[in-house]
Amino acid sequence: MEFRSIKGTYDILPNDADSWQRVETCVREFITRAGYSEIRTPAFEKTELFTRSVGEDSDVVSKEMYSWTDQGGTDITLKPEYTASVIRSYIQHNLGAKSPLTKLYYLDNLFRRERPQKGRYRQFRQYGIEAIGSPHPEQDAEVITIAYELLVELGIKDITLKLNSIGSSECRNEYRQALKDFLQPHLDKLSETSRKRFDSNPMRILDTKIDFEIALLQDAPTITSFLTLDDANHFDEVQIYLEALDVPFTLDTALVRGLDYYTRTTFEIISSKLGAQDALCGGGRYDKLAETLGGKQTPAVGFAAGLERILIAMDEVDTDQKIQADKIYLIGLGDAVRPTMLKILGEARKAGLIMEFDSLRRSIKSQMREANKIGASLAIIIGDKELKDKSVQIKDLKNGQQESIPIDSIISYIQSLN
Repeated sequence: MEFRSIKGTYDILPNDADSWQRVETCVREFITRAGYSEIRTPAFEKTELFTRSVGEDSDVVSKEMYSWTDQGGTDITLKPEYTASVIRSYIQHNLGAKSPLTKLYYLDNLFRRERPQKGRYRQFRQYGIEAIGSPHPEQDAEVITIAYELLVELGIKDITLKLNSIGSSECRNEYRQALKDFLQPHLDKLSETSRKRFDSNPMRILDTKIDFEIALLQDAPTITSFLTLDDANHFDEVQIYLEALDVPFTLDTALVRGLDYYTRTTFEIISSKLGAQDALCGGGRYDKLAETLGGKQTPAVGFAAGLERILIAMDEVDTDQKIQADKIYLIGLGDAVRPTMLKILGEARKAGLIMEFDSLRRSIKSQMREANKIGASLAIIIGDKELKDKSVQIKDLKNGQQESIPIDSIISYIQSLN
């Protein structure tokens, strides 16, 4: 029997891992500069955490979660999204008592049993941020700006920021009824999924990908017409601050996002390189989530972005770039030199140098070929003669120059080159 990766999963092989490392390093450094600290939560949570936060009738909960009952009778789910876990941890550890504003980020694997397609997998890697504690529109603007500018930093071009407000629960209830009144005459023409959403959460129909429904909804009432004065003022200020931050955006009144916990600001950043499933990143405000999960009413705003889709959207010049650190290849010739060779290797790595060696006992020609293959900048050669003289040959693989240096000067010599 031949074992293969499970449908919807994939292996990241060494040739691709450099691109992943580059993106993840950029993400961590960029977000850390903005004052956010990393949080890591378990790979699985109680299923109820997601049914209460994401919404029982959402696609995520009703179709896509990996759930089971463990040996102790607890209903468990692999995390399909991160925000609920962050808020659970925020409440559990009383992080709000330590600071009125808690700024967190994550970078982790998540799991959804959705149909595999370009950039969408059943195990996927996601980064995101959560700013917890501020109800003010400038916090929305900061979070959106981080999302946008980080994609720019990664070299992604042709992106569009779509922005909307879905208001507070007060105006949404009124809007839902207006939307149902509009859709009622067309109910028999809607898809089965949309007909189910008509009763449970009609705003979800706005997220349809069916051409007929998209065309129909062009004439539907818009949520922004139902915003309360406070909601409208909040949204106006978000736009003013984004303009001040020089972040371009487009208003999209059909943008509702797929999770039930959103309030007021919602946003999405799309790329023309991803086809129909064009979202790179999305998020918004969720002022009621902490209360829903048993905590105090706590305003919050955040976003999440999928790394697989980002890597697709990155220009070829960026995805082909590898993390370039100076590699050194250690070439040993003969049985007698191996103890000394391994001593050199250990000392170099302790000093923070990136050094590789040949454990296949190949010829010098084959070892030099391997050094060039891995992109080494230097080759250190030690044979019987060098062992006797307590020296090594160092060859610059970029210009071909070679010289002999004392064996106890290797580390200092290489460090002096940087």
